[in-house]
Amino acid sequence: MAPVRVVTDGDAYLPAAWTRDVDVTVVPLTVQVENEVYQDRDGSRNEELLDRMARERVRPMVVGPTVEEMERVYARLSRTTDSILSIHSSGPLSPIVENARQAAMSFLGRCDIMVMDSQCTSFGLGILVREAARMARAGHSLGQIVRHIRGMIPHIYVVMFTDSLDYLQRSGRISRSQCILGTMLGIRPFLSIEEGEIIPMEKVRSREKGLDKLIEFASEFLKVQEMTILQPVSYPTNETAVLQERLGAMFPKVAPFPILVYGPVLASHVGPDGVGLIVYEGVGEE
Repeated sequence: MAPVRVVTDGDAYLPAAWTRDVDVTVVPLTVQVENEVYQDRDGSRNEELLDRMARERVRPMVVGPTVEEMERVYARLSRTTDSILSIHSSGPLSPIVENARQAAMSFLGRCDIMVMDSQCTSFGLGILVREAARMARAGHSLGQIVRHIRGMIPHIYVVMFTDSLDYLQRSGRISRSQCILGTMLGIRPFLSIEEGEIIPMEKVRSREKGLDKLIEFASEFLKVQEMTILQPVSYPTNETAVLQERLGAMFPKVAPFPILVYGPVLASHVGPDGVGLIVYEGVGEE
């Protein structure tokens, strides 16, 4: 029996050294920023994009992989397997999951394609992809992998705060009056991704208070298997140093905590100046 093949999109954070040794198909994101359209497979343009957003207040739109692009990927893979697991970034935050589902309909009766909404993004999506690939390589069936990945999803958490209330308003997360009032009062929303949707949870009055809230959130976990810091630049900042020091005191076995530049899926909703954490608390072994 041919092994299950794993597909994801360019929003997934996958270490380059890991992808060289594992057979995972990564379909590039197609991003539109005003009149420019580009494709990105590994997040190499994320920092450039966020810098442009900070300067010009443009809003990127993730428009692909399109249905046609996903159909081409599935057609190629179906020549060597009859089971495909396609795991993608949060459905409410981008059109990718819906495009993949439409593409999979064309293969009914020819190839068993399971399209999964990861309900997360970036590092969280990458964790799911890595585990699915590990299980596929070990010979697990599509059903076994899907059940295990579904069990992991509720144990991945994404929290952030941001200064950019205008982006939250444009993406429909807050109202215009909330945007105006929050900007006047210097209020920054503390956000969580719940079931794939960005939810404003609380308000903080400064970036320092936002960092405190991230630490407070992390402190609620009895165990953490993996954790990363999300920010708009690739180099360590003063905020990063504070987070790493305080998190390291709580979770010395998990440190150091990698820094990731978040991509257009998140950026289109939270803007160019967010700081956050992705936490995977882990699950029991299958």
